Amino acid sequence: MHRLLAGIVVVFAVQGQVRAAESGALDFSPGAFKLQRGQPNELMVLGSAHLSQLPKSFDPANLSLLMERLAAWQPKAIAIEALSGSQCAFLRSYPERYDDTVKSYCWDPAPAASATGLDVPAATAQVDRTLAAWPAAPMAGQRRKLASLFLAAGEPASATVQWLRLPADERHAGDGLNDKLVEILDKLRLKRGEDYLIAASLAARCGHERVYPMDDHTADSNEADEKAYGAAIMKAWDNPFNATRKLQDDALYAGLATPAGVLAMYRAFNAAGAAELTFRGDFGAALEEPSPQHFGRGYVSYWETRNLRMASNIREASGLVAGRRTLVVVGASHKGYLEAYLNQMHDVRVVSTDSILRAE
Repeated sequence: MHRLLAGIVVVFAVQGQVRAAESGALDFSPGAFKLQRGQPNELMVLGSAHLSQLPKSFDPANLSLLMERLAAWQPKAIAIEALSGSQCAFLRSYPERYDDTVKSYCWDPAPAASATGLDVPAATAQVDRTLAAWPAAPMAGQRRKLASLFLAAGEPASATVQWLRLPADERHAGDGLNDKLVEILDKLRLKRGEDYLIAASLAARCGHERVYPMDDHTADSNEADEKAYGAAIMKAWDNPFNATRKLQDDALYAGLATPAGVLAMYRAFNAAGAAELTFRGDFGAALEEPSPQHFGRGYVSYWETRNLRMASNIREASGLVAGRRTLVVVGASHKGYLEAYLNQMHDVRVVSTDSILRAE
């Protein structure tokens, strides 16, 4: 009897799925079922310019107004567009596929491994153990030690958080840091990149112990004909939408000489309609490009896969402590995708950046 009932249930379920597929209806949307009790996990995605690509005249001091607004939101965790040390260790195991990815995106932990005697897995394990027993008021030597462990674990932005939390006169060698690592940390705290000038600086300012790398490049692959692939994508990108984006960016970059101008750039990058313009100029154009090899469709597949994996890393970080605020600092082209994917999570409430980026 039980088998008969189970069989009937399966039949009706399959018939329902077929009808839903035939009608084009989706019978389940995870984002419609949100946490009903308690404080939800709030998530804000800040679409950023890549600061290393801004005009050389850009003065990082003009991030001050943006930083004040972000600090006022009081995030409890900050995720960044960087590869974790553990993912880079994985990628190094497959050089035939990922050699270029490692060269482009992975931190070299060799100097820290030499200083600490730890490889990435061992250093990562020590970081976890250290933070699990981290005191409310750590000594300077403990911060230096944790910075050395983060470097050995392939997490330079988190090491920079520890370095910034030290008083200037305590930023010296010792407790796992040799002179080479001190030199590296002094350079990292000034590095022209949003991972450092925005995320690590904000994390230190807000009293955090680390940032969370959430990028993913496991979908990277080598095209059989890189030249033809590149030509097809570049041709797709030559369109009126990208021309409009360039004119807008040029106008925004011309105003970066003041904190208000920097805030205006971030307001534009995070405005309603920005994600669709990006899609039409970039991914939408590539999706429809006519090469017989379907280069554009492969590019879009890579892009969607990368963003889905980024979203899963963000979700993992945001769920470590229930009910906290997580800020994601990411290249502006990712913003729309990450917000859409993360809004499908039951215990995530996506918060608009409009309030913190408002004009004075």
